[in-house]
Amino acid sequence: MERKKLLEGIEKMLEEKGSRKFTQSVELVLNFRGIDFSKPENRLNLDIALPNGKGGKEPKVVVIADADMGATAKKAGADKVLSADELAEYKADQPKLKKLVSESVFLAQPNLIGQVAKNFGQFLAVRGKMAKPLVGNPENAIKAAKRSVRLTSKGKYMPVAQALVGSENMDAKELAENIEAVYDAVKNKAGASSVKSAYLKLTMGKAVQVM
Repeated sequence: MERKKLLEGIEKMLEEKGSRKFTQSVELVLNFRGIDFSKPENRLNLDIALPNGKGGKEPKVVVIADADMGATAKKAGADKVLSADELAEYKADQPKLKKLVSESVFLAQPNLIGQVAKNFGQFLAVRGKMAKPLVGNPENAIKAAKRSVRLTSKGKYMPVAQALVGSENMDAKELAENIEAVYDAVKNKAGASSVKSAYLKLTMGKAVQVM
């Protein structure tokens, strides 16, 4: 992916954004060739931290942990900490749970991942928000969770993957760095030769080819 062509594409996209009553997201759409995504070993399911964030309102980070790890996570910047016992309470109040899921991303103490899946799984899976294990430095993990996006492939007959890479209020250089981070993650997993083309698109805009 050439930086010059990428910047030109970003500028063209932003020039045509028009005036909206909301901040439009920027999505990267990748088309593939010579790869069968129906095979599990070929599928893309990547969590990628954007170096410049998403450009809009950051999601809240919810950490599911016991008392000790929960206290550490709270000090490290978690917006909310839930104990294992509180999972069932949220499951019993579905409007409350749906609101939490819509505005949050989730990290969990590794030994509690199973309980999170049992109680929240049906709400998290369809939104691509399954809880990730909280490992390593909690502060770094929480910061990465706020900036991370998920890219997944669509299947054998739709060799396409897309991911959020920012918003219209970011400048071209910031968007380019985010896009390159996503492309590099895909390239490392699927190989550069498998990426046929790449397009950028605002929520209400036309697709602009950048590769």
